[in-house]
Amino acid sequence: MRLPHRIAGLAAAVLFGGAVAVAADSDPTVDCLNGDGERRIEACSKMIESPELPPDQRSLAYGLRALAYSLRGNYEQALDDYDMAISLKPDFAVALNNRAWAYYKLGRGSEGRRDVERALKLAPGSAFALDTRAHIRQSEGDADAALADYRGAMRNGGYRIIRLYQCGLRAQGLYFGALDGVLSRALDRALETCVGSPHCDPLPADEACLPSVS
Repeated sequence: MRLPHRIAGLAAAVLFGGAVAVAADSDPTVDCLNGDGERRIEACSKMIESPELPPDQRSLAYGLRALAYSLRGNYEQALDDYDMAISLKPDFAVALNNRAWAYYKLGRGSEGRRDVERALKLAPGSAFALDTRAHIRQSEGDADAALADYRGAMRNGGYRIIRLYQCGLRAQGLYFGALDGVLSRALDRALETCVGSPHCDPLPADEACLPSVS
């Protein structure tokens, strides 16, 4: 599962605009924001079905349910929900980025390019959006541009993103240094090698690194 950093990105988006108007102790709200898997899907669905839910919060509920679908590998379902989230809140930068990622995971990265470019205009320093664009560019054979975006993701994401790349590139057999979250020439050389192949992913293949980078 290659989405741990995107989970953090969408969780941060919970804070957009300041608050969720539904009562804090409401089970659907709590589970939609903090649950996972089927629990999140059911809770977000209940929120979406509420006719009193304001558009910003409905957008967030769609975005979080889409994330739950993505984590299950149901990217087509996720796209439907991201479409709704973005139609309700066109400047929802994290949902734009995550929709671009879903397109990428479906082998349709070119369809996600406009989304990730919009996300970067709304949030120019987003390490998550830079990583998404890097993956899309790499899949299209644009190694130099992909490398520039991966480097930008590390500059803006710091320890957490750097260590994820260290873990992923070690799994690819390209990096043999410490998993210390410190940018080094060895890591940069490993990235340079990785971007030359559309099948090399600098992110780890599962959440093995997640506890150490949270």
